[in-house]
Parts: sequence; C-alpha cells; structure tokens
Amino acid sequence: MRVTVVGGGVVGLSCAHRLAEAGHRVTVCTAGKPGESTSAVAGGLIYPPMLTADERVTRWTDVSVGVYRRSLAAPGIRFLPGSITHGADQPSPPWLSAMTDVTRDGERIGFTTALVDMPVYLAWLAEQVAALGVRTEYGTVASLAEVDADVVVNAAGLAGGALAGDDTLVPVRGQLVHLADPGLTSWAVTEEGGEVTYVIPHGRHVICGGTEEIGRGDLDPDPAVAAAIVRRCRALVPRLGDAAVLGTRVGLRPGRPSVRLERIGNVVHDYGHGGAGITLAWGCADDVVELI
Repeated sequence: MRVTVVGGGVVGLSCAHRLAEAGHRVTVCTAGKPGESTSAVAGGLIYPPMLTADERVTRWTDVSVGVYRRSLAAPGIRFLPGSITHGADQPSPPWLSAMTDVTRDGERIGFTTALVDMPVYLAWLAEQVAALGVRTEYGTVASLAEVDADVVVNAAGLAGGALAGDDTLVPVRGQLVHLADPGLTSWAVTEEGGEVTYVIPHGRHVICGGTEEIGRGDLDPDPAVAAAIVRRCRALVPRLGDAAVLGTRVGLRPGRPSVRLERIGNVVHDYGHGGAGITLAWGCADDVVELI
C-alpha cells in the first residue's frame, strides 16, 4: 500500500519506520530536515505528562521505553536515574510500570529512564528510515486531500491541527537553555509555584528549562526568561553554578487536550502529543500500523 506520512519529526519518522517494516511503500513529506523540527528542540527526557486521563498513554510509554532500551547502540540514547516531584497525596502515575529503579519518598518519585539527545537521535532515525526504502519529499502540504497516496498519516505536529480543521490544537511555547555539562549523572524535574524546572544532561550539554506558555506562537528567545531558567536550574543542581551558557532554544509544542490517533477514511491522524512526542512516538506508531 502507498502511504504518505506528513511530518518529519520524531512522530512522523517513527510512523514511517514501522510502516516500512510492515511492507508498505512509504513517503515522508516534510517542510524541513529533522534537525529543523520542533522535536529537535525537545529536552528528550522520556516520561509522559504526570496527570492524564488517557489510559493509552501508559501503553504507548511502555512500548516506546522498550524501543529505546533495545536501541542503546543508537547514538544519543542513554538511561540515567533521576526524580520528579508529584503531590504527596496523589497516587503514583500508572506509567511508572514502564520504568526501572522506582522509589517514592513523599512527593519525590525516583526512577531510571531514557534521555535522548534529540538532534543526534533524529539524524540517526532518518538514516534508518531511508535505509528501509522510505522516500523523503521536502515541501509544505496545503491539504491532506491533495496527497497522492492510498493512506495519508497526519503526523504534522502543530500543523496537524490546521490540516485536520481541528481548532483544539494550540501552540505551547517552551523556552530552554543549554549549559555545558560538568559531568552530571542524573536528571531532575521539580515544580514549585506553578513553574517547572528541569535539568537534563546529555554529556556535552545540559538542557535546562523551562516554560509552558499556552497559545503563544513566537520563537524569539526572551533573555530575562533565559536568565530566570538558569537561576532556577543552578539552585536545583548546584554543580551547574559555573557551567557556561551555550545558548537558548525555543520550540512550539503541539498542545491538545489529548492525543488524536484515529482513522477517518483514508487519513490516519496522529498528532497533539504536546511535549511528550518522543515519549509516545513508538507506541503511537504501532497503533498507526494497526489502523492501516
């Protein structure tokens, strides 16, 4: 079957990989190279949103973590311990079953998970997809109905909403800062006063964040916000106190009340992952293959 995947970020490439493995003739239509996608800006820490009513998230997370665990030979992937904060009076999230070394002490939940250096991993994944015979076409898709294929997969991230006529999809602006990595061997995420602070080491650099600005769609870094992020991250992890600032990044997450993954006619929609695209991509890709 001829299948065209619209979108060349981590969700689209994961779908293309699974579809090609299943024997379909696959084309990826994308506006730019993987390193230019929103996925490339992501922190790459593998776990889904803490609070979700979507029972599919646990299954998708479990599948994806398994893929990353089996892909340790791939560049950009490593597993490290760390911790998140979660309301002490709230039950542990069900997706913890996908993690290892799980501990809980009050509001602190510790576990080991994958950290994915996104630009490095995406370049490798694109090579793997090409090796499976997938063609890549660069350009902007104005309408899914105009795509010449037996089935079209809408994995266009933030653009997926417009292509589907879905006004529930909104940009969620995230700003983060790269610091030089002093040799950190764990990650950390904490929330205080409505602000989420995260420190995600990748060997040569540490991704520090962040912001979550719903509905804001510009990509211009804010120096004051960057300085505040650095202060919070250095307070959370004092070893970053002398780490050099390498740069600031801004990305627009495709925010939606829940992931849209369904088939309507010859179109399979797979978008709305928010900041969890890298966490859910492989589990969602398996469901896309089943729908096709």
